[in-house]
Amino acid sequence: MRSAAFRLTTGAAAWLAIGVAALLLVRSEQAVARRTETLRAFDRHAREASDALAEARVAQEAYVAAGQGIDFWMPKAAAGAAAAAAALDALRPVAGPSSAAAVEQAAQSTAEFGSIDKRVREYLKSGQQLMAGDVVFSEGLEAAATARRQIEDARQAEHQALDAAVGAARKQEAALLAAAAAVAALAVLMLVPAARRRAGEPLETSLSLGTAGMMVAPPAQPPASAASDAIKAAAVLATDVGRVRDLDELTRVLGRAGDLMDASGVMVWMGAPAGSELRPVLAHGYSPEMVARIPAVPRSADNAAAAAYRSGTLQIVLSRPGISAGAVVAPILTVDGCVGALSAEIRHGGETSETTQALAAIFAAQLANVVAQAPADVERRAAGQ
Repeated sequence: MRSAAFRLTTGAAAWLAIGVAALLLVRSEQAVARRTETLRAFDRHAREASDALAEARVAQEAYVAAGQGIDFWMPKAAAGAAAAAAALDALRPVAGPSSAAAVEQAAQSTAEFGSIDKRVREYLKSGQQLMAGDVVFSEGLEAAATARRQIEDARQAEHQALDAAVGAARKQEAALLAAAAAVAALAVLMLVPAARRRAGEPLETSLSLGTAGMMVAPPAQPPASAASDAIKAAAVLATDVGRVRDLDELTRVLGRAGDLMDASGVMVWMGAPAGSELRPVLAHGYSPEMVARIPAVPRSADNAAAAAYRSGTLQIVLSRPGISAGAVVAPILTVDGCVGALSAEIRHGGETSETTQALAAIFAAQLANVVAQAPADVERRAAGQ
């Protein structure tokens, strides 16, 4: 039986891993929230600049429209151009590297529109209506349209930058969750007693008479710890899973996982892109012909793989001697939810073993990290391609 100090240290390590993961997740989400709020401010100022340019453009066209008074429309055009310039000035502090150039170009186009507006006014004051109209509907139109297009380009660049940043943050969060789950599962394995006393068996199984006639217990023999061996093997295997470069190499590592769980067959199921069914994408212990004949499993199906996929919880299928082997099915969880399941057919009734169940959970957590790093290959196999 492990000492209280060992159990306390192991539990503290597990809670520390969970706490650090939670703290990093909170900080990651706070950073995403700040980026999102900055984008909202950017969108607001961009709309203000674009609307102000549109108003200035309408007012400028009214200069040369029949029956309109330039004394009324000139102040409106000047106010619109000034409002657009002010909104673009407000965009500069919140613009990122991807949109800064477009914002500067929009500011230059807006300044050019202001210069064109001054020329139009001079033509009107000197009575050159035709020249004023030509400049309004050529240079003025082009300058305003260019500025608005550049503002929209800057806005799109900011949205794309945010999408990329959020995607990277989600991948990091998924890897962090997988690592924390692996540490917690290893801690659970280390806390599993190495040997259990049978019901009714005394604590001292035998006593002998010492030379002085005293009852002396024989020297205690440390029990063989199968759980400790499993922990070491699981740690090595988890490291190897993190080093795989493709799904074929992962299949070979999957075979080692099956041996560690005493499984006759191991299969990785992944949800189709629409999420309506599961398909086998990796397998060990089954012939390629057999895997090819396995149909897709609907999400609503009444079996352990579909149940793990729906609920995101570990499923156990008890063995029926002489009829069917038992199985353990662990969900593959990422930050986006359950994306698949790891199923293992367990020999000798081992599906009820806490060690076997914990090992399945560890391997599923590691697979979640692999899935996050190679989504294209997994989606291709899940789609049956």
